[in-house]
Amino acid sequence: MSTSTLSRSANRTRWLTLTGTIITQFALGSVYTWSLFNGQLSSKLDAPISKVAFSFGLLSLGLALASSVAGKLQERFGVRNVTLSAGLLMAAGLMLTSQADNLFMLYLTAGVLVGLADGAGYLITLSNCVKWFPERKGLISACSIGAYGLGSLGFKFICSYLLSVNSLETTFIIWGGLAMSMIVLGSLMMKDAPLQKASASSHSQPVRDYTLAESMRMPQYWMLALMFLTACMSGLYVIGVAKDIGESLVNLSAQTAASAVTIIAIANLSGRLVLGVMSDKVARIRVISLAQVVSLCGMGILLFSSMNETTFFIAVACVAFSFGGTITVYPSLVSDFFGLNNLTKNYGVIYLGFGIGSVLGSLIASLFGGFMVTFSLIMALLVVSLLMSAVIRMPNATAQQKKELQHA
Repeated sequence: MSTSTLSRSANRTRWLTLTGTIITQFALGSVYTWSLFNGQLSSKLDAPISKVAFSFGLLSLGLALASSVAGKLQERFGVRNVTLSAGLLMAAGLMLTSQADNLFMLYLTAGVLVGLADGAGYLITLSNCVKWFPERKGLISACSIGAYGLGSLGFKFICSYLLSVNSLETTFIIWGGLAMSMIVLGSLMMKDAPLQKASASSHSQPVRDYTLAESMRMPQYWMLALMFLTACMSGLYVIGVAKDIGESLVNLSAQTAASAVTIIAIANLSGRLVLGVMSDKVARIRVISLAQVVSLCGMGILLFSSMNETTFFIAVACVAFSFGGTITVYPSLVSDFFGLNNLTKNYGVIYLGFGIGSVLGSLIASLFGGFMVTFSLIMALLVVSLLMSAVIRMPNATAQQKKELQHA
């Protein structure tokens, strides 16, 4: 077979993988419609909405935990098999949720099973797709994670319609079947990316592949982890309580405050697309610095201004824009620092910050009394993160500098 034929075949394979990844991510993003079901589940289980909603916190934690081990699963079984299994597990979790008659079963099915399925499919397909396009890492991350975000929006309409014409139980079953079909279809279009050769970073120096153990021994790894945790904590906390902030701090009506959900969705998606594409043209760590500055502006408004409707919407939009952009740019950023071949493992542990961040903000608010203490902590962490992003250097650059000093 000629070189040109092999090249065309590889190019076709990677575009098919991208298409399959987008379909899969769209289906996986459907879990973010969970709030649609809280009211009916609360009535069915005769439990407070707060206890029902805790299932989504477990789902987010399960998602992060599964993401952290996705690299090992891919090594052993391949991206296609793991993604296909994730689709089957997600369907099983949702269908079993339809039969849940107590909180424990809800936590087990909707929280643990669906969360593990979503996490296993999310990071493994994203990382694999990025490896197929080393020259367009930011754009590909934006497409993949953007599809995940669009999935939450698309399934909001699908699940709302299903709830309007079917029972709660039937809706869960149909949702599970639809998501499984999309994920299985997407998985069949995917193929594991080949090993990547050392590529040039934005510093024009070769990036070698670091194992997870090697990466975790470097201060840069933990600096990136803290920056990621901070971005997730700020984004997930503000997004989760935006309506409540509007009502209690800005004295908006419930209907007006609820408009924050739409503002957040638009800003979040815009951040993913704008910063994702920008990260292919500007050093990615500088894009993260920009995201941190935008988030600081939003937190500054929340903390230090007498908000009105306009400034409130601007504040939550800033935080959502920064959060969406950060989680889009981070897979490529981690590959810049530690190489592409071990990206799923190296990013997987950092991605635990998503699960921790999903509960940390709410935990602090409940322990220390409300929004302002949590905002203050987030603001302080953002300042520290901004300083870190300004001083952090690539591991290979640091090694090169040491070598030059030794020969000086």
